[in-house]
Amino acid sequence: MHILIRKFQPSDHEAVRALFRDGIQEHIIPSFTHAISQPLHITVTLCFFTVGYILGGGSVVLALLAGGLWIGLLYYCCYEFYAGYVRLKLNTDMQDSAGFYLSSPDNCFWVAEAEINDQPQIMGIVAVEGKEPPDGGQKCGELFRMSVSSASRHTGLGSQLGQTVVNFCKERGFSKIVLHTSSTQSAAVALYYKMGFKLVQTPEEAEAPWWFLWLVRVSLLRMEKILQPCKDM
Repeated sequence: MHILIRKFQPSDHEAVRALFRDGIQEHIIPSFTHAISQPLHITVTLCFFTVGYILGGGSVVLALLAGGLWIGLLYYCCYEFYAGYVRLKLNTDMQDSAGFYLSSPDNCFWVAEAEINDQPQIMGIVAVEGKEPPDGGQKCGELFRMSVSSASRHTGLGSQLGQTVVNFCKERGFSKIVLHTSSTQSAAVALYYKMGFKLVQTPEEAEAPWWFLWLVRVSLLRMEKILQPCKDM
């Protein structure tokens, strides 16, 4: 399957939004499975069942209801962690991807397109935004919106999209590339390590409250890759 990586076009808008939404929300179930299987959460679940059974005078129905409420809360938190993020981004930068990412020479948005049954389909996306560091040093690029369709997994497309960002940032003279992801996105984290990114052990302010992250059992990760200038620069 031949894949062409090109800049975003306005006609890609709906397909790109759908790919981004599906790629993020597919982590809801794995996140919930991870959270509910944690020893402490298992203990809390059993406590809810037990308390419901005792307070209900030995009622199995109330025991199941009490445990189910706790499990439902965990699922809701996992759902909102990812679905809420999708809603936020679809209403900000991805509401007008061309205007946000293609209106500045330091920003860009790419799509990976392939011919499937003689029809062009978007198989992957990635974006970068050039940013001025707070200390006034060299600009860096922040990688955003990396997503690959399920049909294109394990084909090297993620690495190709990542290398596209690296090449762009080198051409712009950026000092490094930074990105943010979550601990449950294990395939993405493994790809970033393979590309030479390193985990930066610095605390970051999260959009979600600490107790929310504690319930979901997700860690927010900041990674970065130091760039060497292009040889012709």
